[in-house]
Amino acid sequence: MKRTLIAALFAGLAFAGTSAQALTSISKETDVEMVAIKLANEAVKGGYKLITIEEVKKMLDAKEDFILVDAHPKWEYEMGYIDGARWFGFQSNTVDNWEKDVTDGPRSQAEYLAVLGSDKNKKIVIYCGFTKCGRSHNAAMWAKKLGYTNVYRAPGGITVWKDLGYSYKVVPNTNNVYPNK
Repeated sequence: MKRTLIAALFAGLAFAGTSAQALTSISKETDVEMVAIKLANEAVKGGYKLITIEEVKKMLDAKEDFILVDAHPKWEYEMGYIDGARWFGFQSNTVDNWEKDVTDGPRSQAEYLAVLGSDKNKKIVIYCGFTKCGRSHNAAMWAKKLGYTNVYRAPGGITVWKDLGYSYKVVPNTNNVYPNK
């Protein structure tokens, strides 16, 4: 009887462990799905295309002529950015109001236009920190609103860039620490 009870207890724990593992897997996939749907909806709303970080790397290696924009706040940009990227900071949440959508540093639409260049048909690729980050969406959406026609968002951003082991730049002579908030 004691052995049967112990066997039943172990079987129950094994089943519970399997169920817990299945639930964990499901919740992770649910998270992935939520991010994917949000990303797809943002791309449709913003009118831009999506591109992978690996594709961005190939474009850079091939010395393709395009504009690369980092949409982080200045202090995050300074901590790590893709070589060749131009900086213009945007907020993570879009409120469809220029003054509220941009962050520190260059603030006017004229300054953003200067970063993007005068050729409204040139390929523009915008990234930020990671897939859930809305800064690149905000920056891409504003590029489209300002008349640029060939706008791409690289949602994985600098995190995927680093995950793939690609080299990146850091602004020297800064503390590279989080600002006091």
